[in-house]
Amino acid sequence: MNKDKNIIDYKNLGYIKKYISEAGKLIPSRVSGLTASEQRKMNKAVKTARFLALIPYCDNHKRQ
Repeated sequence: MNKDKNIIDYKNLGYIKKYISEAGKLIPSRVSGLTASEQRKMNKAVKTARFLALIPYCDNHKRQ
């Protein structure tokens, strides 16, 4: 079985966090270099991880 660390999945939090800005938004594909299909997969993975409370919706609470 091939263990690829760069697989787009909601459980791969280390890889997903590379594509989320400090404001908690997904970085655009023109900046991140992802293809359109990879960007859609990343969007779905981020939304799923947020829904399951694996990553926060925003990081505004850290400012205090």
